[in-house]
Amino acid sequence: MSFDGLFTRAMCHELAETLVGGRINKIHQPYKQEIVLLVRSKGQNYRLLLSAHPSYARVQLTKETYENPPEPPMFCMLLRKHLEGGIIEEISQHELNRMIIIRVKGRNEIGDVTKKQLIIEVMGRHSNIILVDEEKQMILDSIKHISYAVNRYRAVLPGQTYIFPPSQDKRNPLNAREDDVLQALDFNSGKVDKQIVQAFAGVSPLLAKEILWQAKLPNRSTVPKAFLPMMERIRHHEYEPSIMYGQKESFYLFPLEHIQGETRSFSTLSEMLDAFYFGKAERDRVKQQAHDLERFIKKEKEKNEAKIEKLKQTLVDAQQADKYQLYGELLTANIYAIQKGMTEIEVVNYYDENGSTVTIPLDPQKTPAENAQRYFSKYQKARNAIKVVTEQIERAENEVAYFDRLLQQIETASPKDIEEIREELVEEGYLRPKQTKTVKKQKQQPVLEVYEASDGTEILVGKNNKQNDYLTNKVAKKDEIWLHTKDIPGSHVVIRSTEPSEETIIEAAMIAAYFSKGRESSSVPVDFTKVRYVKKPSGAKPGFVIYDHQQTVYVTPSKEKVLQMKKIK
Repeated sequence: MSFDGLFTRAMCHELAETLVGGRINKIHQPYKQEIVLLVRSKGQNYRLLLSAHPSYARVQLTKETYENPPEPPMFCMLLRKHLEGGIIEEISQHELNRMIIIRVKGRNEIGDVTKKQLIIEVMGRHSNIILVDEEKQMILDSIKHISYAVNRYRAVLPGQTYIFPPSQDKRNPLNAREDDVLQALDFNSGKVDKQIVQAFAGVSPLLAKEILWQAKLPNRSTVPKAFLPMMERIRHHEYEPSIMYGQKESFYLFPLEHIQGETRSFSTLSEMLDAFYFGKAERDRVKQQAHDLERFIKKEKEKNEAKIEKLKQTLVDAQQADKYQLYGELLTANIYAIQKGMTEIEVVNYYDENGSTVTIPLDPQKTPAENAQRYFSKYQKARNAIKVVTEQIERAENEVAYFDRLLQQIETASPKDIEEIREELVEEGYLRPKQTKTVKKQKQQPVLEVYEASDGTEILVGKNNKQNDYLTNKVAKKDEIWLHTKDIPGSHVVIRSTEPSEETIIEAAMIAAYFSKGRESSSVPVDFTKVRYVKKPSGAKPGFVIYDHQQTVYVTPSKEKVLQMKKIK
């Protein structure tokens, strides 16, 4: 884990420097397990994100914006009652555990001073956010309720006394000396990294692996030499927050050399966490919200793919039309030689220069004329079927392409994008509208994502069909540059310039490739042309366009570069 006890200590230091003395102006709970505090401190506004998400639990300042529910949850209402208008007096850590305590001084309804503690336990799936009355040490409420049936050591419920999780009685690595390191470790037992984690508080397996990497050959001489300077650096808050893009992305207080791959450094821990968690927690929420939608779209796509296979077989059968016509004509020419009751007849094929013969199956129940007419009818039906079946195949292929685009859009969607995709499917008649008693909201224009090229040029992105149509047909000007991945489902992208630089085109193409089905590929072809050459055919599905006068560039999508270009509103 990256968010270990030492990282928690560093985050407390960063938050305390920024927020202590600040006033909590607003509190929101955008999602079930996340709280955002809007704090005014030192003349600036800050968003403090508290997350008890089982996979992405953390505490950080954030520049990301969150969509708030129309009705705040009960826990949010309670926090507002006790904390809004309060002053942050202290931000501290409990020992070296992954626990942050925010002490807030405020006033109650009758004007008396009150002190509350907002305790954030960053412990994976056991993470929690707990509001405690400081004087009574009583839990007022928590974002997750834990009974004694779940945890015999302590209950996290309103009215219960708050008890810290049990202490693990580990050494403090920041005060350790060489003798302490040597006494704690048994180099003959092996697995020294695990021994470090078990012996020292706040040290994660990730950091322990880095200590061994720095030690090269772990022994009594090398391990303390790697361990102690690292702890000295942490003790004096000498950080270089970094994300390591190895086989698995990781972050820490400084670059970790044992993770091979690209490294990106940041000026603050919070800025780094914004970059690291960009889209991750949101993807998890989208997965939950879009599960039924994705299943429906996949089912519809598979249904149309099966239909295409059947239609293609029908087309193969229909392409025997010429044979049926030949049989009808040969039977008519030889009708004098046919008698009722015959099951077949061999006749000369007078269309063949070599005078070959053809054996024609007959229905013994029918007269010679009826047999001939039967083949002429088959011929007519087959001819008509070719046109109808070809049209049906084309329609089914368009449906498959449409559902393919929707699946790609779900991959990069935000929760709001999912709702727009759901609305689109209702409007197109694929889904029934939800029966709600609430007053119908006024339709809002789709919100586009905004990016900025290196030279400051604005780049707009549509992440679903509604946004794509709105961007291309309403927002973009005729001579601005439009981009889309070549023959690959993806987003519409518009450069807000009539003559962008080559570098800007490449950057916009990278965004188009990233928000496409080819995001994991290299050398992705991206077409670009002026918006005036992009047309939506009459009756076409949402998001579908045709275009010409295009040029093509090849780019390799990079999440890090795309993230750097995103404009934070």
